[in-house]
Amino acid sequence: MAENVRIDGEKLQVDCPECGQTNAVPLEKILHGPVCGSCQVKLPPPNRPIEVTDQTFDDLVRKSPLPVLVDFWAPWCGPCRMMGPTLESFAGKKAGQVLVAKLNTDESPATQNRFGVQGIPTLIVFKNGRETSRQVGAVSEQVLEGLLPP
Repeated sequence: MAENVRIDGEKLQVDCPECGQTNAVPLEKILHGPVCGSCQVKLPPPNRPIEVTDQTFDDLVRKSPLPVLVDFWAPWCGPCRMMGPTLESFAGKKAGQVLVAKLNTDESPATQNRFGVQGIPTLIVFKNGRETSRQVGAVSEQVLEGLLPP
């Protein structure tokens, strides 16, 4: 997808890579080849981490047809910053197979508390809105791959 993807309710706000038009794509349609409403170019699946907050977390995790890997992180955390490039790369390689999301625990403490996240980075994978696996600490792409459901 474009460089800029945001979650807004039950839709992803996607900037078209061709014309720059922002498109509202329902989560359930991200795998069905959505096209830009302006130039009709096919929009590829998200290939970068999506920022989520306490307000947008449930919409993404519950409505996504794909597994969602959520990175609970904070900007002051060294290991969290080390995970940034790994998550970017993983999101690119797994586009269309998994959504990668990042939740800043300083800005969204309610979700952190709800899931009992006590150390960061914590990586949790959700499928159909339910937690399927969890890993605490900075890890490699190979470990991330092992967290995904079969």
